[in-house]
Amino acid sequence: MPGSQGEHRLQEEYGSAGRARRFYDDQVLDHLNPRMREFVARQELVFVATADGRGECDSSLRAGPPGFVRVLDDRRVAYPEYRGNGVHASLGNISENAHVGLLFVDFVRDIIGLHVNGGAGIVDDDALRRSVPDLPEETVPGRRAAHWVVVDVEEAYIHCAKHIPRMVPVARGREWGTDNPRRKGGDFFGAKEGRQEKDEQHSGPPGGEEGRAAGRPHA
Repeated sequence: MPGSQGEHRLQEEYGSAGRARRFYDDQVLDHLNPRMREFVARQELVFVATADGRGECDSSLRAGPPGFVRVLDDRRVAYPEYRGNGVHASLGNISENAHVGLLFVDFVRDIIGLHVNGGAGIVDDDALRRSVPDLPEETVPGRRAAHWVVVDVEEAYIHCAKHIPRMVPVARGREWGTDNPRRKGGDFFGAKEGRQEKDEQHSGPPGGEEGRAAGRPHA
């Protein structure tokens, strides 16, 4: 039966085992059916959940033109890793713990979501192109993938529509691959500014106690 031991235990404790079993039986597949493949092939964003070897989690967003996530077959999808901040948080987690959760959400047309969970591997762009000859060549600067994450599908199931907000797309120019801090959001949340203020508070005037004493104005 799909799902974790934890969710099965809580289903019994909270009295939802019957509803959960119907969901497993009716909605959870171990592959992508034709409608799922069509859905993935036109999405422009996906939320990616990973965890490191200790189980500490991270979630991130990947976006691109429609179809940037490639459906390789009914049991494999691949998404590109474009140039980012160089941290490689998601890839680092995958290198320790190959389990990954993808959530595709259509906020515009169908107002529905699709979960795709499975085992992930990191593949160089050239290597994937050798095995997938029809992979399209990117012509937009900064949007050529250095790596791909290939996910072997283990679970695919619907995400409930009732709480998904409807959104209206608005045209926006995106500078793929830029290192311009302002274009990337700068210090929007004030993290760098706050750290500098904290460092200044802890450092005090130079010269230790004597320097601080010498720096005081005379009474």
